[in-house]
Amino acid sequence: MKIPVITGVIDRRMLVNYTVDPEVAKKILPAMFYPKIINGKAIAGICLIRLSQVRPKGLPAFLGIGSENGAHRIAVEWDEKGQLKEGVYIPRRDTSSRFNSLVGGRLFPGKHYHAKFDIKEEAGNYHIAFESSDQTTIKVDAKVTNTFKKDSIFKDFSTASAFFKSGSTGYSPNGNGYDGLLLTTQKWEMAPLEVSDVQSSYFENELLFPKGSVQFDNALLMTNINHEWSSLPNKQCI
Repeated sequence: MKIPVITGVIDRRMLVNYTVDPEVAKKILPAMFYPKIINGKAIAGICLIRLSQVRPKGLPAFLGIGSENGAHRIAVEWDEKGQLKEGVYIPRRDTSSRFNSLVGGRLFPGKHYHAKFDIKEEAGNYHIAFESSDQTTIKVDAKVTNTFKKDSIFKDFSTASAFFKSGSTGYSPNGNGYDGLLLTTQKWEMAPLEVSDVQSSYFENELLFPKGSVQFDNALLMTNINHEWSSLPNKQCI
């Protein structure tokens, strides 16, 4: 799917990250992708992102639109013309925008489920929750901190930040193939979050993730980032 270059502002991007048994992750991934492994674990999660001023590049900001969105992701690698590539596979997308849910898979990459979001943000404290049209839910309560989670699978905050920066290429299922999208940011600044509560019906689904195969690991935050989305060549099912 070819779309024009889209520009806008990432008001808030929260990455809620889990470790997953690699064999379990493989069963979710298309055959062309395989999980990127860190210390014996695959890395998955959900990106909770609020976008504003989103419009085709070249149009004035006042014509842009905004939305709350959730993207379930798995960090992946793949072979492309003899080179090792890395990014994320996005098995599902959720959005507050009815327009996005209607045109997802046609004008925007990947099917988008319409969801009702509940957002509270104040003085570095965040409550983000949603329930989608198919009853998929997530809830996160977190606050900004200076300390990275000590028992994370990543050895330190810098290592975690670098890992997720490398995941700027994403592929979403669409019919008989996978739509590709590249995120380009003008800067890369993250902060660690201290999470007091996290619930996810997707990662708690034991049909996808058998008991003991998935565990919450850490959460990270980005705010006020100018960005662009651009299309990548689609991948076909193999």
